[in-house]
Parts: sequence; structure tokens; C-alpha cells
Amino acid sequence: MYSGSGFSNWEIGDVDVFIDEKGVHHLFHLIIPNHDYIAHAVSKDGLSWKRVKNALFVGDPGEWDDDMLWTMHISKKSEGEGYEMYYTGLKRQDKGIEQKVGRAVSTDLINWKKENLYGLPFKSEAPHYEGKNNNPREWISFRDPFKYQYKNEDYLLICARSASGPTYRRGCIGVAKREQESYVLQKPLHIPYVYDDVECPCVFEIKGSHYLLGSIREDIKVRYWSSSEFKGEYSAFHNNVLLPQGNYAARVVKDGKHFLLYNFYFADGNVNTHRVIPPPKELETDKSGRLLLKSYYYWEKLYQKTILQKDLPLPLPILGNPTAEFVQENENKWRFGCRSGYEIYGFEKPSSDFVWEGTLSVEGMGKTGFVIECDKEGTGYYISIDFMNGFVQFRAWGFNEKDVKNNFIFENIQTNQFEIGEEKQISFKIIRYGNYYELSINDIVKLTLLDFKYNEGKIGIYVCSAVISISDSKIHVIPEPENEYAASDPEKYNNELQPNSVV
Repeated sequence: MYSGSGFSNWEIGDVDVFIDEKGVHHLFHLIIPNHDYIAHAVSKDGLSWKRVKNALFVGDPGEWDDDMLWTMHISKKSEGEGYEMYYTGLKRQDKGIEQKVGRAVSTDLINWKKENLYGLPFKSEAPHYEGKNNNPREWISFRDPFKYQYKNEDYLLICARSASGPTYRRGCIGVAKREQESYVLQKPLHIPYVYDDVECPCVFEIKGSHYLLGSIREDIKVRYWSSSEFKGEYSAFHNNVLLPQGNYAARVVKDGKHFLLYNFYFADGNVNTHRVIPPPKELETDKSGRLLLKSYYYWEKLYQKTILQKDLPLPLPILGNPTAEFVQENENKWRFGCRSGYEIYGFEKPSSDFVWEGTLSVEGMGKTGFVIECDKEGTGYYISIDFMNGFVQFRAWGFNEKDVKNNFIFENIQTNQFEIGEEKQISFKIIRYGNYYELSINDIVKLTLLDFKYNEGKIGIYVCSAVISISDSKIHVIPEPENEYAASDPEKYNNELQPNSVV
């Protein structure tokens, strides 16, 4: 994981990732709140990152980008060797009212030079988009470019605003096509008629269908739309949330046969809190064409040891509820019951960082879920699995020693939905990697977040007025995340500023 923090721990802005010919992941991201340069980090696995030479800085006074740099996208040049970066720039003289899109080029992904061909930089204009004479907000959205090559022609997707409609619903995904001399604005690729802005758009094709992603400021989620054609009508499924709340600025990059999804995450629903680049997820589709979020394939390469359920410590009750009961039915099945109230059964985890997977089954009504970092009083993280309504929640729950009048913490950090089966049984996978937590239900990622409240304690299961079982589970031990500051020696840093280098 990567936070890029210095004086403050929320300096990361929007992100973009490019994977080079050697398989090195190149992360480019904004620096906030100043927005004065685009930072660059590299990774050999998409998990541990190392900062290298900053990619781009604001222009000199009087230039079109002398105020701020906003979201970028990196790709191979469509013509000739090398790479190009399309990025957003603001000019001091415009006082933030106008955003423009420009370009920089590189031969090695390390050293970048601004080179504005094809009529760049360019801005939002009528008739399809807001302009100076049709701008009810008094500032114009025209940012976050994403280059897409379709049938050997170049297009730029842009976070833009439709020229008409209610002020707070004009957000759209704009598009410009590269003609012989310049990029030419076309009618919007998609107008949801819902949002103020659709930020950080991107498009990709899987199994013959095109998918649009957009990050939505209203609820801080990443949503998607699909179409059978790149320029066709894009529609939403009944649930088009791809990443749950707190995840933002998602972009997709191809890694061999894998489609990797990168984004940043901020805690507590506040953009001015700790921001981190979490591990990537993978994208697949189901038979209906819906996007599915899968765990990153690289996790399995990190497994240092696997402990089967029969070799794990037996879970012990924490709350002492006399109506609770635990039975080890066989070496691969634990059965938990509690007739009245709650009970938590925990055991010592074999490693601070792990992947725990298995099968959870429920008999009848009642509540159940998992606990992580749970202490002797039951304070820790709770993952609630609601088999009746199909909700899953990640919750911080426990004692609040700082306030005797409100001496409890009960915070729902992230919520999502899952499909309920008739058998009331799920396969689960829980990843704990530093302060990153990920839950998959039936191989689909449902929770993906970071939190910093609790770091030590047991793992286990809780049950309330129900009978449940855990079977065929196993825990894979994985190494701790690499500290991004561990190799910050200046001499070593300078030696590593070579193309495609990693630590």
C-alpha cells in the first residue's frame, strides 16, 4: 500500500497507473492541497511502492497551467515510440473558473516534457458543453482526461458538464476525437442526468461490451455503466456501485489477461483524512454482463504458510454468555450457538497479516459475522453478515475510554449488498494487510477499506440468537506491508532513478 504522506497524511489526490513492458507498475498521482506537481511511484507487485522522480510541475507564470495540475492519464503514444500523459491544468489568471486539458510526453516514463500538439490545451465549449455564456455554477468542469483508442482512432474522455438541464444534474462524460490537426469535441458519451460531476472517467472493453466508470462526489462511490458499443447508449444495472463508499478516483489498467482496478481510499467519509492507495482489485463479468470485483491474483504469491482449520487454536468465548455453546463437530467444522444475546468466540491469529477463507453456514434466524482485532472486552472490528436482507457491514464497535457519558464506539464504516442463496451459506475470504481489510463473499469483493482504530487482538466469529458453523477454513500467513519510507536513503534513491527501476 502507499500513502505518499509527508507533512500531512492526506496528500494523495487522483491516481492513474500504467504497467510497462517489464511488468512494473507506475503510479502517478496528484499532490493536494497545492496541486503543484504530479508525483510518480513504482512497484513490482502493485502492493509495495517506491517514490521516484516527480513527473510534472506547474508551468511558469503566464503559462496555461501555472496555477494547478489536476488528474492525468498515461498511455503509449499512438504514433511512434514513447508515452504520453494527458492532464488537467489551471491558470492563475482564470481564478479556477476554467479547466483545460493538455499533454506531456516521455521516452522512459521517468522524464516528462510538455508538448501540446493536436490543438491542445483545449477547453469546454458550446454547443454540447458549458461555456462562459452558459455556466450557472460560475466555474466550468472540464478535467480528468482518459485516452481511449478505438478502431485505430484516439478519443479523450473528460469529466464535463452538459450544456442544458438542471444545474446540479449536468455532470456527464464528455468525449473529444482526435482529427488530423486537433481534438474535436463531440456530444457527450454519456449523461446520467443525476450527478453534478462524473469524475475520473475511464472506459474499457470486456467480452465485447464497453464499460464506463465514474467517481461520484455525492455519495463518494465508484459507479459504472455498460453498452454493447463504445458510442452506444450506456445503461445501469439495478445496482451499479462498483466500489463502496470511501473508495474514489478509480482507473482500470490491463495486466496481461487481468483488468486491475486502482483507486485511493479516505477514511471517515472526510476527504481531508488519511488517504491511501489500497491494493488493486480485478474486474470480471457475470453471465448478465455485470461487473464483478475480484481479489487481486497476486495475493496467492505472498502466502508463506497455510494453516488448516484442524490446526488452528479452538475459539474461546469472550463475553461469557451462559446461553452460548461451541461444539467441534469434526476436525474441519466448528459449530456455534447462542440462544439469547451475543457471544463472541475468538482465537489468536497466527500472524498480524493473513488471508482467512472458508465456509460460513447459518441455521434459522439470528445474527452472525466475524470479528477482527478483538480484545478481552469485545472491542474491535465487526463484519456483520445479514443473511435475511443481504447486507454486509464493516463496523468499529467497542469501549470509548475518552468519553464517560458516551462510553461506546459504534461506527458503521462501510456497507454493501450481497446476493442471498436459499441455502444460507457463503464462502468467505477475509484479507488483513496492515490497516487494509477486504472481504469477499462467494469470490466477489464486497468490502474494501482501510481503518486505523484497532491493530491488535483476536479473530473469530460472533453469534446472536442463532446457530452457525465454520467449515473447511484455512488461514494463509502473508508478510507485513513494506514501509514506503524504509528505503528513503538519498544516495540509494538517486541510484534508482533509472527507467523501469523498482526497489
